[in-house]
Formats: sequence, structure tokens, C-alpha cells
Amino acid sequence: VQLQASGGGSVQSGGSLRLSCEVSGFTLDLNDIGWFRQPPTRAREGVSCISKSGSSKWLADSVQNRFTMSRDEAKNTVYLHMNNLRPTDAATYYCATGPCGSSWTDFYYGMSHWGKGTLVTVSS
Repeated sequence: VQLQASGGGSVQSGGSLRLSCEVSGFTLDLNDIGWFRQPPTRAREGVSCISKSGSSKWLADSVQNRFTMSRDEAKNTVYLHMNNLRPTDAATYYCATGPCGSSWTDFYYGMSHWGKGTLVTVSS
């Protein structure tokens, strides 16, 4: 099982990015996929999770109405669409697999695999 996050970069406040998580070793219809991030000066935090059926399970309050997840089963890839980025969104973003549960806490304790992260920087 491998997950590879990509798509990070440097944007100005208010900008947008799309992160990709390419999965190998299983298909998206078999496992939930979530995103979490590690900011430079704060604790790790959950961002969002999408179920194996393709429905959104939870989204962090801090990214409500700005971030969404989608997936392309043909490419076995999950996306995190980030709009109206803020400096507080700056972090290394990771994708992981495990049961979404109903919250980040559920997902955190159930994560089984995650890959290297992709860095997002947001300038004000």
C-alpha cells in the first residue's frame, strides 16, 4: 500500500491549490482516504475524509466552505481542492488511509498507511 501526495506549492493569501493523492496497492472503493496537515508551529490536525463510497465524512471547521475532496476512481487518485487559502493553512499535507469515523480523532487512531507529504506555503 502506497499513498503519494503531490501538488503543494507557494501561493498568496486568497489563492487556490489542488492536492493529489495517488494510491497504489488497493482501489478507492475499498478504503476511506483522509487528509491531515502538520503546520510548522502547531500540532497535527485533520483536514477532511472521504469514504470508500465517495461521500464526504467530515471536514475540519477551519476549512469549511473553502476545501473539498473529490476522487477519480479511474486514476485511483483522491484530490483536496483548497480555495481562499489563508496563511494559517500553511503546512505539510499528508493523505492517509483508514476508517474516516466521524471526526479527526477517529481517523487519527485508525490510520494505517500514509505517505510523504506535500508542502503548502501561503503568503499574506
